[in-house]
Amino acid sequence: MIGETRSVLLSPSTADALRTALTTAGYTTDGVRDLLGPGAHAALGRGEVEPAFRAAAGGGELGVLVRLLLLGAVEGDAAVTAALGTPSALEAAGLLARDGDGWRAVLDLRPYGVDAGDEPGSDWWVLSDLDLRRQDRDHVTGVGAASLTLAAATVRRPVGSLLDLGTGCGVQALHATRHARAVTGTDLAPRALALARATFALNDLDVELVEGPWMEPVAGRRFDQIVSNPPFVPGPARVDYVYRDSGQDGDAALAALIADLPGYLEPGGVAQLLGSWLHVRGEDWPDRVRSWLPDGVDAWIIQREVADPDLHVGTWQRDAGLDLASPTARAQAGAWLDWMDAARVEAIGFGMITLRRPDEGRTDGPGTVVFEDLPGAVDDPLGPEVEGWLDRVDWLRAHAGDDALLDARLTVAPSVVLERWADHRAEPGAEGWAEAGAAVARTDGPRWRHEVDEPAAALLAGCSGALPLRDLVELLAFAHDRPADELVAATLPAVRELVRHGLLLPSS
Repeated sequence: MIGETRSVLLSPSTADALRTALTTAGYTTDGVRDLLGPGAHAALGRGEVEPAFRAAAGGGELGVLVRLLLLGAVEGDAAVTAALGTPSALEAAGLLARDGDGWRAVLDLRPYGVDAGDEPGSDWWVLSDLDLRRQDRDHVTGVGAASLTLAAATVRRPVGSLLDLGTGCGVQALHATRHARAVTGTDLAPRALALARATFALNDLDVELVEGPWMEPVAGRRFDQIVSNPPFVPGPARVDYVYRDSGQDGDAALAALIADLPGYLEPGGVAQLLGSWLHVRGEDWPDRVRSWLPDGVDAWIIQREVADPDLHVGTWQRDAGLDLASPTARAQAGAWLDWMDAARVEAIGFGMITLRRPDEGRTDGPGTVVFEDLPGAVDDPLGPEVEGWLDRVDWLRAHAGDDALLDARLTVAPSVVLERWADHRAEPGAEGWAEAGAAVARTDGPRWRHEVDEPAAALLAGCSGALPLRDLVELLAFAHDRPADELVAATLPAVRELVRHGLLLPSS
């Protein structure tokens, strides 16, 4: 099985016939979910296949496709022919292989659907390598957690050109075809480009694919938007698996990529990528990442997770499907941990990086660079939040002076609530519990939350867009018998943070 051919080539006629067969059988995200039912579908997501086998029994041609393409079963010649047409054409394309009197899938072919936020619903099919090949050096992963994270965080404004750097099987490029007029995908691995090309052919999409490392295939070109799920796993300078290892020491590849990307963007263009950075003993990690940024760019770096070295190594060995107790895995882990000790690595951060090249002729100072921690699950897609953050940064830049901000009219975002809490150590008195504090918080997006005192809460209560901020501060100063200048000095930095986090919005 491991020695069989791994060529992938869908001719236009084969792609058309396969697309028709999959559509006719209902092999879509909704179709598979309806066939399996919520319980078996959820079990399959956990890697438990028996409930799916049971649910797919008697499922007709769709059941055959689910067992063949999703569950790894061998299906009879007559059943496969009825569901997909002549199997020999798909054998020649590298999708199926003979197994006794039946057929088995050589590739992972699954429906992939999205309906996230403002992005219109889409149904595609994605081709990638089977998990049983996960220990192959050139293994091409399918739709995984990293791909979904990046897709959910990507800004979806209409653009002319978009680059998917390190496209893999093409997941980000699929999304990009919904909002970019021209999409280009690059990858170092010929195997990845072959699977991406087959994915785009099956979905009848026109995507330019170019082979080469990093930015080399698009030298001299610029794009309105760049997205990238690069090989971001920090470790020794080696390549065990092409999809995750850069071949450079530590996070050096990420540092070089961040420095290079703005030069490949059109003025005002945005790049978004996943990345992992080292927490080095004696260094502040934001200072390390900040040193990689070119002058003038806007940058929002969101750290989603922090792992200690042991967890980091174990996670990625499991991701590769290794037996962690095997001599090979132990030797690899030992070398990896020795490298981290020598490099004084205390932890590894992972998150999202958004970069924006300044518009031509911008002379209003340096870019806005913000580092934030956002641990835990985020229920809403981050893409709309990133889009709003960029708009709010522009607005704050235009209102950088105190007078400009004081003249602005602001309104509290509809999703914001005021929270109050009591001192848990206090005894209830005649007038109730003793109040210990208050905060304003968003109930959507990243759920940003800011503690506020009584004057700040009163100021926010007045932010309805009716009065400029200057008038609200003066009214507050009179009500609390405090000098207006004192309140201005205390209020404006907090207001800027509340605007940046979307709790306060400019009134239209």
